[in-house]
Amino acid sequence: MTSDNKATLFLLAPDFEDAKFPGQRFFCRHSALVEGVLTSFPALLGTVDVRRIAFPRPRAEVIELVGEANQALPVLVLPAGQPSAYASGEANGRAFVSGAERIIDALVERGLIPPAHP
Repeated sequence: MTSDNKATLFLLAPDFEDAKFPGQRFFCRHSALVEGVLTSFPALLGTVDVRRIAFPRPRAEVIELVGEANQALPVLVLPAGQPSAYASGEANGRAFVSGAERIIDALVERGLIPPAHP
């Protein structure tokens, strides 16, 4: 399912419905921020496995890697044995980073993108 040597990035697929708000469509601003980074640095697509997941829970693909309690998106799941100062937790021997800002910081930490201008 996932490559053991690549990080896996889970984002919410845009333009979704939420049963709590009938008749409305949405996008996730946090996933959109990370999508902007992906667009700005297309080489990331060769180093990170990007998965766009539907909004409804349970999110089986995410749960398989980081557990049911950690299925909020976006989340970056690092390869086994690769730590991060920005990790939000660990599941199944893999560190994971939750939240757009922390994911961006982890990509910088891994040398995959330059840091944001101060």
